[in-house]
Amino acid sequence: MLNSTRLSGRAPLRLLVAASALALAAGAALSAPSVQAFPQVAAPRQAFISDRLSVEVVGAGPDVFLIPGFASSREVWRAEAERLRATHRVHLVQLAGFAGEPWRHGDGPFVEPAVEALVSYIREAGLERPAIIGHSMGGMAALMLAQRHPDLPGRVMTVDSLPFFSALYGPQATAETASPFAEQAAAGIVSADEATYRAGQERAAVGYSRAPATQAAMVEWSMRSDRRAMATAIREVMTTDLRPGLGSMTTPVWALYAADADGGAPAAMADALWAREYAGLAAVHLVRVDDSRHFIMADQPDRFAALIDQFLAAR
Repeated sequence: MLNSTRLSGRAPLRLLVAASALALAAGAALSAPSVQAFPQVAAPRQAFISDRLSVEVVGAGPDVFLIPGFASSREVWRAEAERLRATHRVHLVQLAGFAGEPWRHGDGPFVEPAVEALVSYIREAGLERPAIIGHSMGGMAALMLAQRHPDLPGRVMTVDSLPFFSALYGPQATAETASPFAEQAAAGIVSADEATYRAGQERAAVGYSRAPATQAAMVEWSMRSDRRAMATAIREVMTTDLRPGLGSMTTPVWALYAADADGGAPAAMADALWAREYAGLAAVHLVRVDDSRHFIMADQPDRFAALIDQFLAAR
């Protein structure tokens, strides 16, 4: 989970970095509070397992991938997957190191190997032009896949995800200037003791979703994620700038983003930020979802479902 709606130019950079260090996380296998938020269903077929990710498949029809965000569980997508399974074959991705999925790579790279594992799965399964939907860091992964392997996805949707996360610190930010803050964020994730870390997650969760049950799920998810994986992932997220590749993209892209007058990003600020950061992608379809924080699928499920249907039906 990366809360792109809560960070803005209104806050000093040092506060943004502190938030990154302790609060930019949510994700893990369900515990008691998360069962209420995301009810379990019969175990779907495990289609692919690697040391970078696993994929569960439900339903039949055109292929749709659902990628969760930073430290998040695939269960964040469960309601949408159950809805879509009547008309689509849904591929629920779980990234290693998050949501209780084992992490075996120490401080090694995170995002690019995960994207390449997803590419391998798509090719090995013989999938033709699947739709790929990613939340937060999952949206970054979807954009990266489309830029590096334009022959694979049919279309991409990013959900509250920017092509350069550290643009939240201002239009002057670059990967180089963000690097020391990325290191600070990573160090904060690794070094916090358990009690301090949980308290930080509980405070942060309020900014990520309007729904108390979802907030509780996020905290439990983050507490069960591997902190080494989270640290290496946050370094990469904060220093990966996909904006230079936007101009050459041929994959249709929808970018959903949240606005919330009561505790989230003001609509005008969100509009300006998303328009600026996606300006290099001429054909992008920007959609603001009001009365929502970072987890749009949980805060506005009906609106979100309608937008997914429109996205999948678009030509």
